[in-house]
Amino acid sequence: MDAGEAFGKVLRRVRREAGLTQEQLGFEADLRRTYVSLLELGQQQPSLTTILKLAAALQRRPGELLDLTANELNNEKKTSAS
Repeated sequence: MDAGEAFGKVLRRVRREAGLTQEQLGFEADLRRTYVSLLELGQQQPSLTTILKLAAALQRRPGELLDLTANELNNEKKTSAS
């Protein structure tokens, strides 16, 4: 798993916890729903501006999204090493 895939997993989980659809998140973050989908699938990597928009829409700190992504990558490494 690369960083883009890890961010996508985190984004999907946090979006669902917030009770938002991809369309709702896109609206709140001023992004297209299709772009949100590509991010969640790990097919696109977000810019800093996009991370800031997503964090604001999800009412999270941008650093929290990055910390969760780093944790996701670390958990994947531990699972792969086992």
